[in-house]
Amino acid sequence: MTREIEQVETLISAQQIQDRVEELGRRITADYPERMGDPPLLLAGVLKGSIVFLADLARAIRRHVSFDFLGVSSYGSSTESSGEIRLTKDLDGEIEGLDVLLVEDIVDTGLTIEWLSNHLRRRNPKSLRVATLLDKPSRRLRPVPLAYVGFEIPDEFVVGYGLDYAQRYRNRPDIAVLRGVST
Repeated sequence: MTREIEQVETLISAQQIQDRVEELGRRITADYPERMGDPPLLLAGVLKGSIVFLADLARAIRRHVSFDFLGVSSYGSSTESSGEIRLTKDLDGEIEGLDVLLVEDIVDTGLTIEWLSNHLRRRNPKSLRVATLLDKPSRRLRPVPLAYVGFEIPDEFVVGYGLDYAQRYRNRPDIAVLRGVST
């Protein structure tokens, strides 16, 4: 069995990402003005891919924020989602009455973000919105409202800036198309 050589080709530069994250931070700050006595805005990151985006986004938001994390599995080491969503880690804290921003690395089919949104809404947050670095609407199977989108991308398998293929490429500072992998 021969395996193709993996190739990566930059799609979005590190500078473009940083500029867009700063812009998103300004929008979120404006949308969630901080008032005396308000609890911090909860950034609920989806492990593992959203970590880098969440960290940079948190620094770009000019108000108090807190973090919590959810883990889901639907890909494994494949480039295609299995379609079956499995919760691997739930939030540590309560979210009732809090403004919650669900932070995701990429939204493609919409199945995972729909499942997570429903999971969190049952806990009665004050508000729940979604921020995603990447949106791949051509793959959408479920309509999902995205309040903050970094970039709309074509139907390509991408890595970098937290996104991986078989736990590799997460530490790239850019977003790159990965070619030469078998699904």
